Amino acid sequence: MFTEAIEAILDDCATPEAIRAIENGGPAASIWNAVEEAGFLELLSPESAGGAGLSLSAVEPVLRAFGRYAVPVPLAQSIAARALLRDTGVATPVGMTTLAGACRRREDDSLEAPQVQFGMTCDHVLANVDGDLLLLDATLAAREPSGVRGSFCGTLVWRPDAVPATFGTNGEAVLLFSAAIHAAAIAGAMDHVFAMTLQYCNDRSQFGKSIGKFQAVQHQLSVMAQHVASAGMASGLGFGGAGAVPERLATAIAKARTSAAVPLIASTAHALHGAIGVTAEYDLQLYTRRLHEWRIADGSEAFWHRMVGIAVLAQEHGTIVDFARTAPYSAAA
Repeated sequence: MFTEAIEAILDDCATPEAIRAIENGGPAASIWNAVEEAGFLELLSPESAGGAGLSLSAVEPVLRAFGRYAVPVPLAQSIAARALLRDTGVATPVGMTTLAGACRRREDDSLEAPQVQFGMTCDHVLANVDGDLLLLDATLAAREPSGVRGSFCGTLVWRPDAVPATFGTNGEAVLLFSAAIHAAAIAGAMDHVFAMTLQYCNDRSQFGKSIGKFQAVQHQLSVMAQHVASAGMASGLGFGGAGAVPERLATAIAKARTSAAVPLIASTAHALHGAIGVTAEYDLQLYTRRLHEWRIADGSEAFWHRMVGIAVLAQEHGTIVDFARTAPYSAAA
């Protein structure tokens, strides 16, 4: 129900034309305001506080939809930030809040948040600093863009006098939420890229028939379909726990699996589209650019594979199938 309602808003506001306008410096207020005014930023807040009281598994399809529409504002991050701030006593700030899963303190006591998603456009940053939780005013930070065309990602640096006191020790929850969000976004964007590619292959004719009827093309499409389905399953795994925050091992598996599929999905989509697929006028690049960016956000598959590998080696008995079936949500994980 919530997913369909949000998709109806995004159909109107998050069109490819709107995304291009925002990438070129236009305002993103129409998308943000439409979702905020509908109350959808409180999906994880309890009903007693005016929210929807959804579980993680129930909110996952919504987060995947944000990826499918390549939403250019931190809607998913703001939903997570409100959930993480709920029991801290810190009021939810007004405006767009994003997540920084790994910040570091410099020798001069300034604080650096490298490659923050929506770091160039956000108003606030909920940050993990060595396991501590901080809420930072992004307007007080020096912002350095990533340099990638159309990206809202940037590195933020706060002077020592602009860094507030910590108010919690659950900073890792920011990293886990952010990584799980990106796994869902990748799964959603992959689904859209595959749909575009399949439609193009059915429409494009060569030698008197659609190219989708050629066996070589069908093989590539079938491989894409397998990875898209697997990414969707991995995204669901990341949000499958019963807690208020995605489980550590489940998140690691989800982010590793979805990130690992990005190069194959993006390269195959562009190959099957041919020359038109690399043009700025064609919508495919709006999604594949984000796939590559989300792949490395919060660590690529190499980072998360190491975490999964350590957990696998630590198990005393059972097969890898037993591990995949039971470990992600076990207390030991």
